[in-house]
Amino acid sequence: MRAMILAAGRGERLRPITDTIPKPMVKVGDKELLLWHILKLKKAGITEIIVNSAHLSDKIVDFLKDGSAFGVSITHSVEGQTGLETAGGIIKALPFFKGENFLVVNGDTFIDADYSQFIHPLEKGDHARIYLVDNPEHNPHGDFSLDPVSKNCSRGSQFTFSGVAVYSSSVFEGFPVEKRPLLPIFEKLALNGELKGELLKGRWFDVGTIERLNNVNSYITSQNII
Repeated sequence: MRAMILAAGRGERLRPITDTIPKPMVKVGDKELLLWHILKLKKAGITEIIVNSAHLSDKIVDFLKDGSAFGVSITHSVEGQTGLETAGGIIKALPFFKGENFLVVNGDTFIDADYSQFIHPLEKGDHARIYLVDNPEHNPHGDFSLDPVSKNCSRGSQFTFSGVAVYSSSVFEGFPVEKRPLLPIFEKLALNGELKGELLKGRWFDVGTIERLNNVNSYITSQNII
């Protein structure tokens, strides 16, 4: 399976840090967020990775290069300063996946978990499997509900979307490369019973504000994560 790391966010709420550093290159502990994801993907056996970028994209490209320094192969999908939003970014990167299922991870998160949990085939008839976490303080109303038997997801308040998902390439085929949000695609899949969910095993952090960045650093220090 190949993977995509979403790294095109502007990071307004992390300013002034993100005035000079792309949000996914902000360091937590001793590594950039992007690098944490890359090393965990590699450990799980995924070495073919595409990274999209927009704001300060040259810094991401210069940092990762072809990925060989980290033992993986990196392809870059540069979107321009304004970006294409989540679904638009995936659509632009779609040729990289060669029509196969693929994994997507949000670059502005920190996940203390084994990424091999994400790598198993979609069930027949399913088009996407999203990974859910308990609602954090900053998102108390959640994003999705999950049926514990069928694993069907629908819009609701039970859980928060972690930004990790496995998709069938068919979900994004036929769309033009333009700005496009992901939520309407999720809603359509859910209506058709094609959106499945699983609970993420591990600790998940959204690094969206200075306060949350400090929380992640405190967690990494307390757990002695390296």
